[in-house]
This record gives sequence, C-alpha cells and structure tokens, in this order.
Amino acid sequence: MIETLLPPAVVTVHAFSDIPGEAPYPGEEDLVAKAVEIRRREFVTARRCAREALGKLGHAPAPIRSGPRREPVWPAGVVGSITHCAGYRAAAVARDTDLAAVGIDAEPHDILPEGVGAAVTVRGEPELLRRLGRGNPTVHWGRLLFSAKESVYKAWYPLTGRWLGFEDAELSIDPAAGTFTARVLVDGTRADGGPPLTELHGRWLVARGLIVTAVTVPC
Repeated sequence: MIETLLPPAVVTVHAFSDIPGEAPYPGEEDLVAKAVEIRRREFVTARRCAREALGKLGHAPAPIRSGPRREPVWPAGVVGSITHCAGYRAAAVARDTDLAAVGIDAEPHDILPEGVGAAVTVRGEPELLRRLGRGNPTVHWGRLLFSAKESVYKAWYPLTGRWLGFEDAELSIDPAAGTFTARVLVDGTRADGGPPLTELHGRWLVARGLIVTAVTVPC
C-alpha cells in the first residue's frame, strides 16, 4: 500500500494487524513500559516492520531506539520513517546514498476531530480544502492535509534537527495526480549542509479506509 507512493530505492514493510501477545523486541521494552495496550501493540508491530525492512537492506536485527522527539534512530547509512494508526502499521527505509530523507504517515480516512482543522491549516488552506471537497466530496481532505504535514515533518526533522509546526508549511494538493507540495514558511537550513528545504514533495493515496502519505527528499 505505502510502497506505491515511494521510489524503488525505498524498502517498505506494512501490517494490517498485530500478532497477539507479541512482546517488545529486546532492548526496546522500556520505550513502551508505561504505554497503554493499544499503543504497545502499535509500537511492537511497527518496530517489527522496520526491522524486517532493515533486514532487506542487509542489516542484522537490533533494537530501534528513539531520539529526543521519539523519532526512530536508524543505523548509520540509513534514512527512514515509521507510522501506525488503527488498522495499519508501516515502515520505510532507504540507504542515505539514495535519498536524503523519507517521511510516511497513515491516518483513518475520516473527518478530523472538532477544532483540529483550524489548528493545522494556514491562510489559504481552508479555501483549498473547500475547493477540493466540492470537486470530490468522498475524500476527507482535512485529514489528508493533516497526514501530509505529518509526513513532511518526518522528512524535515532528521535533516534540520528542528521542529516544524503545522503552521510552518503551506500545502497545495493535486487531486488528479495524487501528489502534494509543502512550501516551507520558515528557515529551511539543513544541519547536514545540504540545500535548504524550501519545498517538499509527496504523494498520497486513499484505500482500505485509510489515508497514506509519503515524502522523499533527494540526495
């Protein structure tokens, strides 16, 4: 599912359900020691997906720890992203010689909770969502915008080491092509010395009651 949104250099693994009673991988137990059961199951399955994807790149199984903003810490030479929501868990990884960053997100295909829309949109986006809704009312465009910005952040943070709020990026969405572009509204200087991030490009898909989005940054 998520693999259709990403270039061949990206290895993806996903799951639509959990293995009952599956324990956290050794070395990751503390990361979910205080989590509620549903959160623990999501974490365990998503991390298993990530380990399987890393295995396809030649990496031996190992704990995948979390960084300061709970982002997965990948082995040297790897970029990647993890997502999980009700009914879906997925991981995407690539060699850093093929891509500078990748971000993925999945959300239930449903309306956003009350009040969230105003918090995640910037000037111009509410009209964009209304226009998209008039053209295709079967898609929950607000939730899609939310997911796209989550994917943007997941690609942004590893390259900059800085927070990117929902208000710090303005989206355009192409409903026919299944693509989106995020125009960054803050300083996009990268910590690795690469070209500043001024725009990030991604793809989206609605299927099986889910919205999935993905962003890649070329080397």
